[in-house]
Amino acid sequence: MANHHGDFIWYELLTPDPDAARAFYETVVGWQIEAAASGPIDYRMIASANGPVAGLLPLTPEMQAGGARAGWLGYVSVDDIDAMAGSIADGGGTVHMGPWDMPGAGRMALVADPQGAVFYIMKPTPPADRPDATSLSFSYDMPRPGHCAWNELASADPAAALHFYGQRFGWVKDGEMDMGPLGTYEFLRHTGHAPDGSPPGHGMLGAVMPKLPDMPVSAWTYYFRVPDVDAAVAAITANGGSIVQPPIEIPGGDFSMVGIDPQGAVFALVGARAGAQSGEVAVADA
Repeated sequence: MANHHGDFIWYELLTPDPDAARAFYETVVGWQIEAAASGPIDYRMIASANGPVAGLLPLTPEMQAGGARAGWLGYVSVDDIDAMAGSIADGGGTVHMGPWDMPGAGRMALVADPQGAVFYIMKPTPPADRPDATSLSFSYDMPRPGHCAWNELASADPAAALHFYGQRFGWVKDGEMDMGPLGTYEFLRHTGHAPDGSPPGHGMLGAVMPKLPDMPVSAWTYYFRVPDVDAAVAAITANGGSIVQPPIEIPGGDFSMVGIDPQGAVFALVGARAGAQSGEVAVADA
């Protein structure tokens, strides 16, 4: 694909109940999720109005017995899977699975950084008729409902994480925000990418922050865009989910929130707030 080495290019939900997860996220986010896999593997596509943005992988009893849990994982594009897997291991990270080839998709590996945050690396195989196709699962160039808008790492050692990812993916710190007792929120940009997101670069990709003491391990959280955060919050609670962090205003005027779906996967949303647009909401919920 035309994406760069170090770009987020795909997202994946691991869930023990794909049908229940489908009903939940279609209602909350507005996605269209396949009712059944279209190929030989039980892997279901998640699509926005603009096309596929993520996949849904059912967790089998065997996977759960091996320690797999419900959650969202991101895919980072790399030029050489085998070399990157070796670099991750040499740098104190872990290669949990692979590398392996997925016909029609590419070559990939499931890895973790030295602090334990899990993610995929992938060398995608572009469609034969679109060799320069670009993944917009992470909507780097403009707001798109249903697409990922922000990639956030909560790390046991943010400085070490910045060094680890910077060496391998070309990510650099580009500003910070003081969060008081929660520490410093450090913004991440891709080296060499244009600040305005114009070609050839993709601009800001997310941030790294200290993980909370009650978090068992460092982890990535992915924020998907919705048209109305308050409507999404109402849908979450009405459909068996729970709210970890109610909507808070973020730089730029959007509101972000974090929740847990009925199967136990942590997810996050970002978007406008109808009350704020009309002047009815001036501050975040307490």
